[in-house]
Amino acid sequence: MKAFFPAALIRTATAAAVLAAAASAHAQVAGTQTLGVTVAQSQALLQGWSAKKSILGKPVYNDSNEKIGSIFDIVIAPDGSVSAAVVSTGGFLGVASHNVAVPIQALDFHDGNFYLSGATKDALKATPAFQYSKVDKPKKPQKMESQAQ
Repeated sequence: MKAFFPAALIRTATAAAVLAAAASAHAQVAGTQTLGVTVAQSQALLQGWSAKKSILGKPVYNDSNEKIGSIFDIVIAPDGSVSAAVVSTGGFLGVASHNVAVPIQALDFHDGNFYLSGATKDALKATPAFQYSKVDKPKKPQKMESQAQ
């Protein structure tokens, strides 16, 4: 019985330590992690949208509440601002769809939906298709050698 008691005590202490560590672990919450950003930038993160969850794939309607397409992509300008939304119209599951860039200022958002005033499916299909610019693939970062002092 003497040999059993220390082993049981060790197991109990280990289990308690594991539970304490798990209880103190926290999930990452957007805007609460310190990433070298200012308080104002952190607050802006909390008020922003997730492009994947809130924008991409969402339907776009016209003034008559007809679905004319869905948001396929967003275009970021070199200065970091959102310049356009790529609206996909026609097709099924991305096959034979027609993508058109729409200036972001032309989209309205109200009642939880995106609207493109004055647009129709036919008008979007008649607009020239959006072409992505060719961007050179960046070079792989090189390992820096430490400098001896």
